[in-house]
Amino acid sequence: MVNFAAMRRYDDSYKQKGLRKQLVDTLRQKGITDENVLAAINNIPRHYFLDTAFEGIAYEDRAFPIGEGQTISQPYTVAYQTQLLEVKPFEKVLEIGTGSAYQACVLGELKANLFTIERQKKLFDQVKQFPFKSRYPTIRFFYGDGYEGLPTFAPFDKVLITAAAPQTPPKLLQQMKIGGKMVVPVGGSEIQRMIRITKTGDNDYEQETFDNFSFVPMLSGKRS
Repeated sequence: MVNFAAMRRYDDSYKQKGLRKQLVDTLRQKGITDENVLAAINNIPRHYFLDTAFEGIAYEDRAFPIGEGQTISQPYTVAYQTQLLEVKPFEKVLEIGTGSAYQACVLGELKANLFTIERQKKLFDQVKQFPFKSRYPTIRFFYGDGYEGLPTFAPFDKVLITAAAPQTPPKLLQQMKIGGKMVVPVGGSEIQRMIRITKTGDNDYEQETFDNFSFVPMLSGKRS
């Protein structure tokens, strides 16, 4: 039997494309200037990553729940972090916190060679079954502890952390190339500051501080 509801879920109508264009215009007005990032947001049907209950509001610039106490980030936040990361095609990127895989697909649109880790087994399993991800063969998905990173695949050109870290995770700093960059929200449970760290030597780093954001906390270990 044909599942028409599923077919409708993966339809990308002219209306949805128009709403995406409006979203991109909103992000541009809010200060996102990287046209490659804006094009990536425009190319990805965000409603695919949400429960059908949210389909009518998928292109509002706000976060939505995706289960397991996690959210799909506000598009402005995704664009902001991605712009700070300054991803170039074919760079090796480590993402901590796959979540819905929306941010991962934005990086895939930028042709990143992406390694993304999710600690929530249910979210990891959902993403593994998500047909849209096949559009990005350069993305590799891992179930694991983000604090540990992926030392087997290190070093990385870029590291993106999509959860609030109480401090910069030292093992992830070690897995960066010299000249590499990390973007991470650092701070307490309510508000964090967005930080960009550039590795300038084996144990030397430069830090830049940007705007305030609010993320779910980065937790250690894996959750089945």
